[in-house]
Amino acid sequence: MDTITPLNIVVDNLTEMTELFSDVAAGDGLAPLLVLIGGLLVAFSLAVFGALTLGAVGDLFTAN
Repeated sequence: MDTITPLNIVVDNLTEMTELFSDVAAGDGLAPLLVLIGGLLVAFSLAVFGALTLGAVGDLFTAN
């Protein structure tokens, strides 16, 4: 019996997710626009909360 490492499972899931999202992004109608807007919303949210987190961590190490 072969053991499957968790990293192989993660890589397999990422490749499958990429294929599924590319199929949707290449679809008809508004699907490509919805994928683009969704990606932009996620990227914006990550940037805002990342900046807030970095500011909080920086505030921990600065003197008052």
